[in-house]
Parts: sequence; C-alpha cells; structure tokens
Amino acid sequence: MNELTLILLLTLFAGACIPLGGLLGYFESIRPRWLENELRHAIIAFGGGILVAAVALVLVPEGKEYVQHDLRSVLIFLAGGVFFFMMERFLGLKRREKPQFTAMLLDYLPESLALGGAFALGSPTAPLLALFIGLQNLPEGFNAYRELVVQPGSSKRKILGFMLLLALLGPIIGLLGYTYFAESEVLLGAVMLFASGGILYLIFQDIAPQSRMQHHWAPPLGAVLGFCLGLLGQSLVTS
Repeated sequence: MNELTLILLLTLFAGACIPLGGLLGYFESIRPRWLENELRHAIIAFGGGILVAAVALVLVPEGKEYVQHDLRSVLIFLAGGVFFFMMERFLGLKRREKPQFTAMLLDYLPESLALGGAFALGSPTAPLLALFIGLQNLPEGFNAYRELVVQPGSSKRKILGFMLLLALLGPIIGLLGYTYFAESEVLLGAVMLFASGGILYLIFQDIAPQSRMQHHWAPPLGAVLGFCLGLLGQSLVTS
C-alpha cells in the first residue's frame, strides 16, 4: 500500500467517525431519563479526554520538535488559543453559539492538515494522530448531532448529510497537508501548535463545563478514560 492510499484511508476513517457519532445520536434513546443524561455527559467528557491526549502526547511534542524554538512555540500555541477565543466570541455576538459543533469543526480541520503533513515528513506518530482524530470525532459527532437536532427548524437528515460531507473533507485537507508540508517542518509544527492552543481553549471553555452534572460525579471519569486510551495508543506505537 503506497503512502497516498494510506493517507486517504486513515483520513477517511477519522472523518467517518463524525457521521457515525451522529448516527449513534440519531438512534440513541435510553430510559430512565437520568441515565440518558448521564451517558451524554460521560461521552462529552470522554471526547475531552481524547482531545487532551492528542494535545499532550502528539501535537505539542511534535510541534515543538518541528519548530525548534521554545519561545516561538509558546507564542504560536498562545495565538491558537486567542484565535479560537475570537471565533467563539464572534459566534456568540451573532447568537450562533453551538459549542459541541464548533469544537468538532475547529479541531478536525487543522488536525487533518497536520496529519497529512506528518505523513509527508515520515513522522512515526502519524497513525496515532489519525487514531486520536477518529476517536475524538466519534463522541464529538454524537454530541454535535444532539446539540443541532434541538435547534428550531432542524432536519435530522440534513444534519447527518452535512456530517457526511464534513467527513469527506478530511481526506482533501489531509492531501493538502501532505503536498504543502512535505518540505516545511516549521510550518507543520506551527499548525500543530496553533491547533493545540485552540483545542485547549475549547476544552476548558465548552467541553469540560458541559461534562459536569449537578449531584453526579461519574461523567468526568470519561475524560480520565479518554486520556488513558490515548496513553495506551502511544505505548502501542512507541513500543
């Protein structure tokens, strides 16, 4: 299997987890009601744990290695957080806040770009990054669907159709990363760090607060489980 085929397959896998998560949200209906609510919050926390793992274990270490300048790395990371803050602020002023959908969209696209670039540079963590993207897209797709479907005038089929198109966008973005980052380690590292800063902002702004339930303490364990899964994935790749 050549490298381009592998990139297409892995980015398609990662993207396909978005509509798959949406389908789980479409069919998900659990009784009693309190169990359904607790499961949804646990899934939000699990997605947050995977995002933290992706940032801590792949994006930041790889990004710093490619940039090779500590202060510059910090500034790029900070710029990512500020940019994502401004995006959320803009959406809030327009009254278009959809935290789960926004988080899914804003982290999926730069990560797919970074994934293609990681393959271009022969990074050994590229398959692990693809796994992280897929694992986080599954709960994000689930929660984004549940968030969008309650909006006035929403259509279940249109939401799932849009998620499918978004999944197909991943391989295109990945190929762009593979093409344009092949000879630019610094640019790839900058994208990784920029995305990391934005993802960390989204975790604490949108995802972590929604994982909590009043008088329920189990859902945040989903974040711990998500990070543990990330650690396991890293150990499998590096062993």
